[in-house]
Amino acid sequence: MDKYTIQQFNKLFPDDDACLEWIRNKLLPRKIYCTICKKPTRFYRIKNRKVYGCDLCGHQISPTANTIFDHSPTPLRSWFYAIYLMSTTRCGISAKQLQRELGVTYKTAWRMFHQIRRMLGNDIAPLSGEIEIDETYFGGHRPGKRGRGAAGKTSVLGMAERNGSVKAVITNDLKSSTIYPIVKEHILPESMVYTDEFPVYDKLSKHGYQHKRVYHASKVYVSGNVHTNTIEGFWSLLKGGISGVYKAVSEHHLQDYINEYSFRYNHRNDETPMFLTMMNRI
Repeated sequence: MDKYTIQQFNKLFPDDDACLEWIRNKLLPRKIYCTICKKPTRFYRIKNRKVYGCDLCGHQISPTANTIFDHSPTPLRSWFYAIYLMSTTRCGISAKQLQRELGVTYKTAWRMFHQIRRMLGNDIAPLSGEIEIDETYFGGHRPGKRGRGAAGKTSVLGMAERNGSVKAVITNDLKSSTIYPIVKEHILPESMVYTDEFPVYDKLSKHGYQHKRVYHASKVYVSGNVHTNTIEGFWSLLKGGISGVYKAVSEHHLQDYINEYSFRYNHRNDETPMFLTMMNRI
């Protein structure tokens, strides 16, 4: 993946006008169908406004409509820079840092990152080939049982394609009735699935998947090519980033943070710089 430097960013997006023109060129054709004129016409930029007007009748449209920038008083270049910062980190960046760099309020910085994360979900095709499945838990440290069955934790099911993409989804529980619909939605039939010995995975073969296990309870973590090291590596990256950068994340917003880390992981080997990949999600 080519790096996208701050010099390149500053050259391409020196001001709000350049940002708006990029959105217009990205989302709208050279000739736009005018709902008033009832035909494709050229639209020109209206000075000091984030809109373009029809050459014939003056009807106005906004390239930012139905995007995360819609009706936002925050300058477009600040939005673009927030996406740039998020794209250049491996472990995440806090809203507090964005607040310091942009000079906005913490509430504005948090809202911007929240909106950006929202657009990073659901960007991959179903997984196939060799897939590892594992589950993990998020929540504060509490006395009592740890791991599966611990009280007050949020469960997350993860599916990782070896040398490919990952998909992680918050679940209400880890029952078969919850797990198998998620697996069927995100993993193609006849794929080879690797898991640990958790009993909920007993019926994977009956649902059309090849299935092999590694027995962690017996302290066996790798048996030939049977292991769950790929998905466990993603858990380490995700949990390390959240605990190190954000300290704690509420269950209500946890999926958005998972989407952010999943997006960067899934596009880690793209030839296109991560910043432009994220911008293409607009």
